Amino acid sequence: MTSIPRRSAMKQALGLAGTGALLAVGGTTLLTTPATAADKDRYRKKAEALRAEQKDIHSRQASTNGWEMQRSVNSGGHIWTRPVPGTRAEIDVRIGTVEFILVHLVQRFHYEIRELGADDVTGWRSPGEVRKGLPESNRASGTAVTILPDHYPPGATGGFHPHETAVLRDILAELDGVVRWGGDDRKPDESLFYLDAKPTDDARLKRVESQLRGWRKTPGTGPGSAVDIQSSGRRAKAEKLKARQAA
Repeated sequence: MTSIPRRSAMKQALGLAGTGALLAVGGTTLLTTPATAADKDRYRKKAEALRAEQKDIHSRQASTNGWEMQRSVNSGGHIWTRPVPGTRAEIDVRIGTVEFILVHLVQRFHYEIRELGADDVTGWRSPGEVRKGLPESNRASGTAVTILPDHYPPGATGGFHPHETAVLRDILAELDGVVRWGGDDRKPDESLFYLDAKPTDDARLKRVESQLRGWRKTPGTGPGSAVDIQSSGRRAKAEKLKARQAA
């Protein structure tokens, strides 16, 4: 077997450098300059594509509750399609704390007011499909849902029976008022429920989320559990919140 002197091996390796190959010589890997430049160009293009993608997702405009509206879902932003456990429904919602809160509301509606099918609940809508300056704009920020909009059309009132309205009031009170019912608005929409807290209300939102997470881990609590909405304590809390949100 013919041996190649170390100096000759190095010369051969360096002579191939212009091909952009990776070579192992004397225990050292040589990365040629053309390959490095290609990597930098690839990373630059990926960064530019990511910036363009984010620009397409984020509107830089806030809905009426202060959260940013997004132009798309399931595309790298904050709004994704999430299941509602115990139902066949899915909603496009801002993931994290907002998701926990709105999913809880939909679950209790399903268990205590009316069973919901796959198409009975909707969340996000594009900023171009909602009226700016009105509570429905909160859908574009992933912080609102509509439940059975065909049953409770905008402008109509009295769609819920007294017991059902009492359940709604109890849910809102249970969520410490971080959600508002569109039926209480000046221009009512009884199908609409939206976050009544700004992004800066983080401590309040996290406190509610922590409570909901605790219920999920504790048998016999949370959506689907027995709740006495007529108890004096719960009724008083619900009425107090009703008065505060109306004001």
